Amino acid sequence: MNQIPTFLVAGHETTSTATTWALYSLASHPDVQTKLREELLAFPSDTPTMDELNGFEYLDRVVRETLRYHGVVQGTTRVAECDDVIPLERPFTDKYGVVRHEIKVKKGDGVLIPIRVVNTLQEIWGDDSEEFKYVFSSSGMIFSLFDDMLFSPDRWLDPPKRSASLPSAWGNQLSFIAGPRACIGLRFALVEMKALLFALIRSFEFKLAVDASDVIGDVGIVTRPALQSRPEEGHQLPLLIKQV
Repeated sequence: MNQIPTFLVAGHETTSTATTWALYSLASHPDVQTKLREELLAFPSDTPTMDELNGFEYLDRVVRETLRYHGVVQGTTRVAECDDVIPLERPFTDKYGVVRHEIKVKKGDGVLIPIRVVNTLQEIWGDDSEEFKYVFSSSGMIFSLFDDMLFSPDRWLDPPKRSASLPSAWGNQLSFIAGPRACIGLRFALVEMKALLFALIRSFEFKLAVDASDVIGDVGIVTRPALQSRPEEGHQLPLLIKQV
């Protein structure tokens, strides 16, 4: 019972924002949107079951790529419960010129888990994975810039082999973290997002009402869309919507 608010409150904004980013990418890629609509319209009912929603292969690939690519939650933190040593795949040289092959952590140390960095790392996902950039505006807002031409649902037809080694609760990515503290509502969130896209894409055609390059991510606990040209107007994603 104590976890019900987690499902309904914590998962509400992340799922709705992820769906918004999915619409952004679908509007930026009419071919992807058309292919998805064809798959969904081929289904004979307006009320698919959970298993039927999970059976749409292209819808699943669109959702996977949205969650990997757009990084609704940029990162999270964990606290070490005991002293430990983290081995490194590759050594690095610290600011004192010392080559480090491991990182020592002490009990109580905070550890940042950079979800979106890992989800877009070229060493894992390839040259078309889009390693993103952060930009600090004069107003103090942090924006995430990206090239949506690299959004590719078909990436999931043959995921990079290195992605299989990621500690992941779902989808060879860190969007829902991993381990005993993984997102408790991940299956609910996935089905909810698929249900929203099922209803929206079957019924409406979406086009961007602004240039794609004007859309940026306003980085906070959740990364929401905003306009680079009008940041003072807050979060928004202007779309032209036409009934199919």
